[in-house]
Amino acid sequence: MPKRDRLDRREGVRDVMNRTSSGSALRAIAVHLPSVSVIIPAFNEAGYLPETLDRLGAAEQHLKATAPADAQIIVVDNASTDRTAELAQSTGATVVHEAKHNIARVRNAGAAIALHDVLVFLDADTLIPPELLLSIARAMTDPTCAGGAVDTVHQPNSLLLRAYFRSWRVLGLIGGMAQGACQFCRRSVFQELGGYDETQYMGEDVDFYWRLKWLARQRGLRTSFIRELRVIPSPRRFDRWPLWRTLIWTNPPLVFALRRRRTAWEGWYREPPR
Repeated sequence: MPKRDRLDRREGVRDVMNRTSSGSALRAIAVHLPSVSVIIPAFNEAGYLPETLDRLGAAEQHLKATAPADAQIIVVDNASTDRTAELAQSTGATVVHEAKHNIARVRNAGAAIALHDVLVFLDADTLIPPELLLSIARAMTDPTCAGGAVDTVHQPNSLLLRAYFRSWRVLGLIGGMAQGACQFCRRSVFQELGGYDETQYMGEDVDFYWRLKWLARQRGLRTSFIRELRVIPSPRRFDRWPLWRTLIWTNPPLVFALRRRRTAWEGWYREPPR
C-alpha cells in the first residue's frame, strides 16, 4: 500500500473512531449476540487485504469480549495472480476460489459456505472501526431486522472528489441507497432474495440493498442503516484516475444503465480493485 494512501486513511479512520468510540451506546452488557460470517471478495488485494484483516481481527476480539459470539472470516479469491490467497490463509481466514470475474458471483460464493446466520459483506480494501461486528450483531438481535448496511465515507486526495462523493452520499441517504463496502443480511433473507444478482457486473450492491428493503417491507420486517460507525474504502483508483474518468464511471445513472453490460466494465475487472 502506498505510504501516503495508508497515512491518509489511518487519519480518517482515527477521526471517525474518535467520534464514535467515545460514546457509551456501543458498550453493550454481556448478552446473547449472534455469530457472524464475514465474506470478503478479493482480486489481487495483497497490498490492502492484510490491513483489512488486521482491523477485522480487532473487531472480532471486541465482539468476543462482549458476548460469547463467533466470527467466521471468508476470503473469496477471485483468480488473483498475487499473494492474496496466501496472505488470507496466514491469518486463519477460510479461503475459497471463484474464477469468474463477476463481483456478485464472488460474493455469493462466499455466502454459500458461511456457517453463521448473520452474513456480513466487506470489501477487501476497506478499513473498519473495532466496534463494527458488535454493532452489526446487536442490530441483528432484533428478529425483525432483515439486514442493513454501514455508512461509507470516501476520502480521495482531491477535495473536489470528496465533495462529489459527499453529495452522492447525502442523496443516497435520502433515497435509501447503500453501497456494498459493508452490508449485512440474515441468511434466510439472503436465500429468499437469491443473493446478489449475477447478471449485473456493477451496481449489484445497491440493487441488493434495494431488494432487501423491499422484501423487508413485504414481510413486515425492517432494515438497519448504521450511521454511528463509518467504514472507509481505499481511494486508490480515484487518486490514480483523471478527474473526468471518475466523474463518468461513478455516476449512478450511468452505472444503472450499463450495469448488465460486461464489456462496459472490463477495466474494473482487469485492474484491482474489483
